Parts: sequence; structure tokens; C-alpha cells
Amino acid sequence: MANNPAFNRLEKDARAGYAGFRTGGQGGAGAAGASHAANDQLSARQLEDMYSAPSAVRQGTDRVVTMDDVVMKTLGLFAVVLVLATVGWGIAAALPGLGFMVAMGGMIATLVLGLVIAFKKTLSVPLIVGYAVVEGLFVGAISQLFAVSFDPPGTPAFQGIVAQAVLATGATFAGMLFAYKVGLIKVTAKFRRIVTMMVFGYAIFALVNFGYAMFTSTPFGFGGTGALGIGISLFAVGLAAVTLALDFDSIEYAIKTGAPQKYSWLLAHGLIVTIVWLYLEFLRLIARLRSE
Repeated sequence: MANNPAFNRLEKDARAGYAGFRTGGQGGAGAAGASHAANDQLSARQLEDMYSAPSAVRQGTDRVVTMDDVVMKTLGLFAVVLVLATVGWGIAAALPGLGFMVAMGGMIATLVLGLVIAFKKTLSVPLIVGYAVVEGLFVGAISQLFAVSFDPPGTPAFQGIVAQAVLATGATFAGMLFAYKVGLIKVTAKFRRIVTMMVFGYAIFALVNFGYAMFTSTPFGFGGTGALGIGISLFAVGLAAVTLALDFDSIEYAIKTGAPQKYSWLLAHGLIVTIVWLYLEFLRLIARLRSE
């Protein structure tokens, strides 16, 4: 549930000009990054300058990241998540006890792998793909457990909690992309800092809440299925949705500053993480509403 891990690395590497990059005849993002490498962080003005600067070009024949790269990597990782989610669902349906273990183990594994990917000095594609595999198993298993717990017997698949959460996630993604593209949502440096702090704050709350729910056997943890619990879920859904705008902005930032093509994996990973987080929060919200 952490913020997109791509942006912090992109900002840091952009300030260093992306190792091995040079700019075209008019300067560009690489030179802008190198000239400010001594600064601890970019000012809002510097960030805007980097956005408006021409893209850097790679020395030699290596390519820089493009929108097509990000789209293809995102679709590829999403396909991995879907395939493994089917496996996780099947395991949970056939062996509920094992399915619960897959869900809990997958949650812990995604947390650990996510931190490794975010803080590893070098970008590792196998780690990103491995994260998608584990995440898929986790999502499939937890989805099946939610369906068994909150779908009345005989509920058609298209009316089930999973279908509703998927539909809500897709609609929210489309709405946020539209709002970002037409300028209804503008991601500034201040906006990003505020949302990032809120995300990390909610991540800490979620871990504490999980422990509280496990040790007290309280459904959903703090707030339960009452008004407070529903309010918490609505806040989480809104926060995940706003984080999508940060992900869209990170993708544009990488393209504008001439990030290496390999960064498309990191950007795709960040986007998938946010989409899955949004889906899981919708699952919790609908489950709480059905429990009223």
C-alpha cells in the first residue's frame, strides 16, 4: 500500500542526469539534473523546469522510456497477476485452510518484496515479476475468501462482491485517468508531498489495524462494520484513487526526463500496486456495507 516506489528513484536519478545520459543541442533534463545534483531535493521551480525541458537522449543505441513501453509492461504484469490470481482462487476454493495460508503468506511476501524493490540500489526485473506472481496468488486467495464470506448462496457471479469490486476499480481508474488528462487534477510538488505522507500514515494504521483485528478477532479491525469502519474504508478508497494521479504523473515525469527504458518496469510495477490496493479497499468497503 505504499506510494509508487518509482518516483523517489526517478527524482534522485534525474538530479544526477541518469548515468550515461547526455542532452541534445538545447540542454535538456539530463543537464538540469546534473546541475542540481548537489541539492538534497528539487524545489518546485526546478521540478517544473525539468518537466518543460526537452527529453534526454541515450548515448549509443539504448532507448529511453516511452508510453508504449509502460503500457506494454503494465499489461504484461497485469496478465501475470490475473493468471496467478486464478491459481490462488482455485487453491482457496479447494482447500480453504491452505487458501488462508496463501493469502496471509502472500500479504507478507508482497510487503517484503515491495520494500526490497523500492530500496534496492539496482532495478531488478525478476524481482518485479516475482512480486506480480506473489501478488496474484494473494489477490486470488483473498478474493475467494471474501466471496465465500460475503456472497449469499446462489449469488450470480456478476453480482458477487468480487465482480462489484472489479467494476468499481475499473470505473475509478478510468475516472482518475480522465480527470488527470483534462487537468481537473494537477499534481504539484506540494500535492505529492501531502498525498505521500497520507499514504505512509495509512500504511502504518493498516498494519496496526491488522494486528488489532487478528488478536481481538474483530472483523475489519477498528470501526468494525459500523459508521466509523465504513468511513475508514471510504477514506482508503479515496486515498488509493488519488494515488493513481501520482502514478500517472510519475510516468509523464519519467518520459519527460528521459529515463532509461528499463524504468518502464518500475513504473508499471507502481501502477499495478496501486490498482491492486484500490481493488482490495473496494473489497473491504463492500464487505463492510454487506455486513450492516
